[in-house]
Amino acid sequence: MPGLPLLLPPGGPPLEPSGAEGRRLLREELLHGEYHRTDLWSRLLDLVARLFRGGVHAASGSSLVTALVTIVVVVLLVVGLALLLSQVRRDRRRRRQDESVLPADRPAAAVLRRRADHALAAGDFSAAVVDGYRALAARQVERGRLDDRPGATAHEIAAALATAYDGQRSRIAAAADLFDVTLYGERPATEAQARGLLELDDDLAHDRVGAR
Repeated sequence: MPGLPLLLPPGGPPLEPSGAEGRRLLREELLHGEYHRTDLWSRLLDLVARLFRGGVHAASGSSLVTALVTIVVVVLLVVGLALLLSQVRRDRRRRRQDESVLPADRPAAAVLRRRADHALAAGDFSAAVVDGYRALAARQVERGRLDDRPGATAHEIAAALATAYDGQRSRIAAAADLFDVTLYGERPATEAQARGLLELDDDLAHDRVGAR
């Protein structure tokens, strides 16, 4: 990002960008390929250095006021970018925790199953699927057939369960698929799907499918 051509047009004093222009510059900067290849804070420090070098170079030979305005604009852009990146990281961590099958602060399996049963009775089949799969996974953790791995995906849990319930691989995999498409809102679950998932939980809980 040599210089600041968008902020400092040739032949004229630097212009302070509007709020919309500043946001556009931040979005363009975030689209650069290096943002997906290196550490977040390394990227930020690199951006700070490039913006500062560009601002000082463009302001050289200008008046003191022009130079100060240039530096202020650069600092504001950097601060805005730092806040934006920090918020993105917090949102991603929160989303991963909320969307994981086994959150660290989850209730007991029995509580999750009761929630799933109540959702089913109330006609909220999507909620019944989500809580039902979480109840299934939590129950297997409590029984020692599944490692307690907060943040594990539905398919990671299904793969682990398939080693203990080899004869139920297809049902377990289908339950994981259903959990994902329901949680991420691709389509609502049906009553039959919700009941099928809860029946799988019952079968695994009572060893009606034969554990290894």
